[in-house]
Amino acid sequence: MVSSTADTAGTVGDAANRPSVLFVCVHNAGRSQMAAAWLRHLAGDRVEVRSAGSAPADQINPAVVEAMREVGIDVSEQTPKILTVEAVRESDVCITMGCGDACPVFPGKRYLDWKLQDPAGRGVEAVRPIRDEIKGLVEGLVAEIAPTGTTA
Repeated sequence: MVSSTADTAGTVGDAANRPSVLFVCVHNAGRSQMAAAWLRHLAGDRVEVRSAGSAPADQINPAVVEAMREVGIDVSEQTPKILTVEAVRESDVCITMGCGDACPVFPGKRYLDWKLQDPAGRGVEAVRPIRDEIKGLVEGLVAEIAPTGTTA
């Protein structure tokens, strides 16, 4: 499930000892937005969260908005953002979503690729299993980089 494409050694965390994570998918309208929302929801302020895409859409996928609303998370105000070198440079962990996007590589960063189905063009029924798979992956990430009891 989780594979490292260029996993580098080093401590995860910024100057404030709060790790930062960047989620990347092409349109930044589905998978990366769900992952970012789950991370914010599950880790709170223990982790700095970013998401971006190489070719951002105009808006979040409506089926993604609905699927996340069903679990009490509102992503309706989020907007797709362009992937920048600065976003990668400022992040400790960069996670692509099995979409063929690649991040610029910097020493000391951790790079993962989560193989996930694309919710684009699918209804909420098809998005729910993707949402739930992302939640499980994010729960594992939180346990690793920002376990309960750590301070920011």
